[in-house]
Amino acid sequence: MTQEIGISILAHYHITTMSTQKIETNKAPQPVGAYPHARRAGNLLFLSGIGPRDAETNGIPGLERSAMGNFTEFDFEAQCHSVFRNVRAVLEASGARWEDLVDVTVFLVNMQRDFHTYNRIYAEYFQDHQPCRTTVAITALPTPIAIELKCIAYLGD
Repeated sequence: MTQEIGISILAHYHITTMSTQKIETNKAPQPVGAYPHARRAGNLLFLSGIGPRDAETNGIPGLERSAMGNFTEFDFEAQCHSVFRNVRAVLEASGARWEDLVDVTVFLVNMQRDFHTYNRIYAEYFQDHQPCRTTVAITALPTPIAIELKCIAYLGD
């Protein structure tokens, strides 16, 4: 029991004293709040939620709205490809590779409409390398996007 407590205290000490590195890039859309694109802690890289907004225009691929704010065009596939490009941009800015991803959490605004499309496109990007994945249905995201990814990568020893 004493040895287990000592190990637990040592692990807590190591985690709380570990330095972390904040990562930001202009090759991915700017965060909509006060948070970085990613943060490295030891051998782990934690990506903040990343959506499909375009880094240069801040527009949403596949989404057009009328002057009244109604959707006039909606292309979920375009959003999927864009979100994967944005994740890759943050990974590369962090010195990581696509193959370093170990966990992906997917947030979909409309699970019934979009899951099958997302699942098909996801399989194209993760043919050889398959991180763990969780897909969650949510009611909304902070911008009018339909998908967001939260990822963790392992950067080796």
